[in-house]
Amino acid sequence: MKELVDKLEKLRQATVSDLLLKLESKLNADVFTYYGEIVNGVERNVKDMIEALAKDSNKHQAIYVFLTTPGGSLPPVQRMVDILRHFYSEVNFIIPDYAYSAGTIWCMSGDNIYMNYYSSLGPIDPQVQSKDGKLVAALGYLDKINELLEKARKNELSQAEFLILKDFDLAELRSYEQAKELAVDMLKKWLTKYKFKDWTTHSKDGTPVTLEQKEVRALEIANKLSDNNVWKSHGRPIGIQVLTEDLHLKIIDYEKDAELNEIIGEYYDVLSEYIRSHNFRGFFQTRLFI
Repeated sequence: MKELVDKLEKLRQATVSDLLLKLESKLNADVFTYYGEIVNGVERNVKDMIEALAKDSNKHQAIYVFLTTPGGSLPPVQRMVDILRHFYSEVNFIIPDYAYSAGTIWCMSGDNIYMNYYSSLGPIDPQVQSKDGKLVAALGYLDKINELLEKARKNELSQAEFLILKDFDLAELRSYEQAKELAVDMLKKWLTKYKFKDWTTHSKDGTPVTLEQKEVRALEIANKLSDNNVWKSHGRPIGIQVLTEDLHLKIIDYEKDAELNEIIGEYYDVLSEYIRSHNFRGFFQTRLFI
């Protein structure tokens, strides 16, 4: 019985690995799959896997991050961007399903983002650790505090609301504000440096695009993605149509390439089933590791 289980497991692993190799062949690039929450310390695992790829004789100049994540902490995102950019001249992201919050910010460090009609990014609502050690969405707390402060200015604060406001830890509140500021700063920096690197002329009149204009546009996108009054929810899906038409971000619709669309769909289906069957909370893969 154990031999049969082992054979089935090897077959599953071989299927997942073969499909990743098929995707690499189609893209002519390395592929790194990241599935799960972005937690502090995960960057060490990513570092080891990317370093191994960099030493491989078949290493490519470009890498695609095949990303599915509900989001998480920002510091690991900064370090993972540094790792990928140290070894690769081109970094792209494929979103077969969703990449929310910190995952959205990570995508904005890419040269290109690949999505289809089903793919979603989300508001850049960073998660920070509360006093009891839980990860909480920073913008929700900030919005509530601002709402209570506005009520206080209008003398409309109830006794219960006064007690909530009175007992709130100012240092904790400041950490939420800093998380929001960091998210906006990271997105502005990466959009300007990487995503907008080929935006050299204005489409309307052909005039050169200045660095200042890139920074202004990046800040507009960052501020809109961090505005809870627009999105209402930490987990609000933002699809390719909104990203391209409302935020004017250039997104590559991989569905237009029938072969690529089929490979991504097949790989993600098999990958998801493999992860569910093992009840993994997080999963990483390269052609050298599963």
